[in-house]
Amino acid sequence: MSEAIINQLIEEIEGKSLAESLSIVANAFPGKVRFSSAFGQEDQVVADAIFRNDVDIEVFTLDTGRLFKEAYELIDQTRSRYKKPIKVYYPKAERVETMVNKKGMHSFYESVENRKECCFIRKVEPLKRALVGAKVWVTGLRSDQSENRQGFDLLEWDGANQVIKFNPILRWSYEEMIDYLKQYKVPYNKLHDKGYISIGCAPCTRAIEPGEHPRAGRWYWETSQKECGLHQVNKSTASI
Repeated sequence: MSEAIINQLIEEIEGKSLAESLSIVANAFPGKVRFSSAFGQEDQVVADAIFRNDVDIEVFTLDTGRLFKEAYELIDQTRSRYKKPIKVYYPKAERVETMVNKKGMHSFYESVENRKECCFIRKVEPLKRALVGAKVWVTGLRSDQSENRQGFDLLEWDGANQVIKFNPILRWSYEEMIDYLKQYKVPYNKLHDKGYISIGCAPCTRAIEPGEHPRAGRWYWETSQKECGLHQVNKSTASI
């Protein structure tokens, strides 16, 4: 059962560094561990630990087709810095075409349901394809990013994708993350310097004002939980 495996991994990574914990998980599932990067600051920390230490974890990203140009520049900059592959997954063209032809280019502004539909087509479905055959999904989530993420565990079973989900920097503070980026001179999205703390698709992201919640700039016209559907609290266990 995944619960026993998760508990064993938790014991093994207790007190270990980021790079060491990533290596332990990668060695437990050779060739079956994948890291999804949206190229935010948190993701760049995890990517640096993987690439710089040659950890056997595949790194991939989801190109929704609506990203900031700065995000594309950072993808190329990261590839150039580490000389490592980054796999890119795209939404299915026919599904995007159907949605846009039926509801227009900006249907996500009209309702939470429309926005979630867009997120599903551009993010959730491509993620499911990216995780086919994987045993572990590594993320760059931190618990203080949102109220929803405070319910996550370091290692947990993701029933929606049938994988163990590993959140190695979940308990890191914002200051710890920034210190890491500075220490190792990790490339990051320059929009972060302009008030864009959490960066998603360009039409759905704005800079935040001083004192605002870090996720306030995401789907800023909504009063929802500020999640796209990729990360859900799921405490159930299953065989792997």
